Amino acid sequence: MHVVGVIAEYNPFHQGHAYQLRAIRERFHDDVAIVAVMSGSFTQRGEAAVLDKWRRADLAVRGGCQLVLELPFLFACRSAQDFARGGVRLLQGLGCVDTLAFGAESPDLAPLMEAARAIDAPKTQAALHEALRAGASYAKALTAILQEASGLAADLLRQPNNILAIEYLRALRGYAPGIEPLLIVRRGAGYHEASLGPLASASAIRGELAKAQPDFTSLKDSLPEATYAAIRAAFPAEIASTERLFRPLLARLLTMKNSELEAIFGLQEGLANRLLAKIRQSQTLQELIAGMVTSRYPASRISRIVPHLLLGTGERAAREAAETGPLYARVLAFDEVGRELLHAIKERGTLPLITKISAALNSRERLEGDLTPLQAMLVFDTRATELRALALPDHAPLAALHQTDFITSPHFIRNIPDT
Repeated sequence: MHVVGVIAEYNPFHQGHAYQLRAIRERFHDDVAIVAVMSGSFTQRGEAAVLDKWRRADLAVRGGCQLVLELPFLFACRSAQDFARGGVRLLQGLGCVDTLAFGAESPDLAPLMEAARAIDAPKTQAALHEALRAGASYAKALTAILQEASGLAADLLRQPNNILAIEYLRALRGYAPGIEPLLIVRRGAGYHEASLGPLASASAIRGELAKAQPDFTSLKDSLPEATYAAIRAAFPAEIASTERLFRPLLARLLTMKNSELEAIFGLQEGLANRLLAKIRQSQTLQELIAGMVTSRYPASRISRIVPHLLLGTGERAAREAAETGPLYARVLAFDEVGRELLHAIKERGTLPLITKISAALNSRERLEGDLTPLQAMLVFDTRATELRALALPDHAPLAALHQTDFITSPHFIRNIPDT
């Protein structure tokens, strides 16, 4: 059986994701197993996931995946480069993945591969570092340099899924040259388009769910039946909103010294002082993020600071994670074929599988410290789960508020109908 890896957020799992999985099956004539590496409680842009990670993994399996593993927080809530490297290195560590499938706006893999090669050229890297020292943003500097170095169109380099695809290709070249890339052209609305419909973007769906009275009729067209049912059941009490973390952020800042604040990952280069100045002028998290944005620091980078600050992510923890890559494969959900995959991973993989957190880390060890590198990485995942609970409404069910990694088991899904 051919094993295809996918790196995703599924926030939430929508029709575009279902289309991608169907396209993979058509490519390999159903003789395929799909393993997804998925963000956990927080996404790449620093947002609390609208549904908890087990429910999202469950929906991904019902939508066509056979196995869903969690991308550790220290990679999930990072730049596109770190997100891609973390996902690729985790897939490589499974020892059984043949292909990485990803979506992109570009219909052709060749220019994306050319961009991936050009980025890593010494001349490009030298020019990029010089531009960053001069105060340019990473994205704008890289786009300009790649245009000159490779002749690629600026529009191609600005598309969010193309950018991530280029980072996947870079990560494959560096960490998993035996895994083949498979480009699946993105269909439907663009990443930032707000309109709903059969192939609406995840951001449009989340925007609708943020309203007091969402248009559930339109949402029904944008979501597979299982996702729609899960969201209707969860709304509004179990739908997370990162905005609700504004007051916890204020409380956190009240107790921090400047030296502690400057040690948080992402708060270097004067951003700590800017944060303290702007938070005094802000009444909401949205206002704070907008106030901190500059030409050098886009909203996505500023947004990522929030969960890192609340969880106490230090520069050292982020640096060590980048050096080692993921140290485990955490199981969130699987079906019967996924169970066979787990057996193959145990035999051929280089990463330990975690199905029960308490076998690797208990709550007492988490409090006392003196942790192994694996445990230290896992601590962030468990705390991120509990931090997401603070982003739930005040009337959230007690079970949702106190759902933790220590008491929640992977979901085993039986007898899934054809999708």
